Amino acid sequence: MLSASLAAAQTSSADARADESKILALENGWNQAQLYHDAKALESLVADTFVNTDYDGTVSNKAQFLTDAKDKSYHADIVANENVKVQMYRDVAVVTGTYHTKGTNRGKPFEHWGRFTDTWVSLNGRWQCVASHSSLISK
Repeated sequence: MLSASLAAAQTSSADARADESKILALENGWNQAQLYHDAKALESLVADTFVNTDYDGTVSNKAQFLTDAKDKSYHADIVANENVKVQMYRDVAVVTGTYHTKGTNRGKPFEHWGRFTDTWVSLNGRWQCVASHSSLISK
């Protein structure tokens, strides 16, 4: 009985590490999609019920988020995450970290550092982000 429990725990741990790697890859894909205004890629990453709370308090749903992603008046040269941690809870993952973005928005240069929290859920065998929140540290 004990050996079966240990084997299940090891499998569970290995599965969690594999899921964590997937989530990190999806977070990196998200950054690339933002750099290249790839709303189609972002669409597959966020759930239909997605809610985004931006650093300025703006709240958007999936459709609004994707429309914003297509806006070419926003041009990022850098979208990078650091200090990223993933906490797994079976079919839910909470990702925290810091981000750095730099570019132009409506012709005006910007450079932001902030913190983010993304909540991912495994829906029908596919990881999707259901909520994202960012807080500005400095500009």
